[in-house]
Amino acid sequence: MVAWGPLAARAVGAVASGVAGVAVVEGVRKLSGGRAVHESAVAVTTLGMRVSRAAEAGAEKVRLNTADVVAEARERVGEQAPPPGAVEKHDHEH
Repeated sequence: MVAWGPLAARAVGAVASGVAGVAVVEGVRKLSGGRAVHESAVAVTTLGMRVSRAAEAGAEKVRLNTADVVAEARERVGEQAPPPGAVEKHDHEH
């Protein structure tokens, strides 16, 4: 199976970095009140959003690839893969 930890850690790190950057820029903006500081805040926020979206797209790609592998493995053992979103019924006790 795929390890989600490293991907999640990268996504959280990227978002935290963006938030920290905005906090620093906002703090400086309050002290100076300049337009350049506002533009910097917008640029940092834009970068944070792009990184976050890239991490989300990567996570979705990993999820889809994992689902494909599981479906192919089920096919090889003679099981029918359930349609996406279907709830599997267990006919045995755990």
